Amino acid sequence: QVHLVESGGGLVQPGGSLRLSCAASGTIFYGYTMGWYRQGPGKQRAMVAYCTTGGSTFYADSVKGRFTISRDNGKNTVYLQMNSLKCGDPAGYYCNNVPVGGGAYWGQGTQVTVST
Repeated sequence: QVHLVESGGGLVQPGGSLRLSCAASGTIFYGYTMGWYRQGPGKQRAMVAYCTTGGSTFYADSVKGRFTISRDNGKNTVYLQMNSLKCGDPAGYYCNNVPVGGGAYWGQGTQVTVST
């Protein structure tokens, strides 16, 4: 059974931190590069970071130096540590393979809100 369950979002003040988690089924996780995507209001979903099975990472310029992606291959889980959150970061955050196909399954995502 395919599943992606994102969690850890919430409301945080500017400059604050959150840690997102994504539990994935083995069919999506095992042996694949995993990434985090975000979709803000009125915007297309965009990838912000990915982590290969070997632990190599990539970050979009907008989050570089603030976000850290990691994965626990024993738990089929990928994490996103988000520090120094700012006004451009609020969005629904989703995890999935990288690259992801057009008809891919998506989880419910977890919402991040940055506000005073």
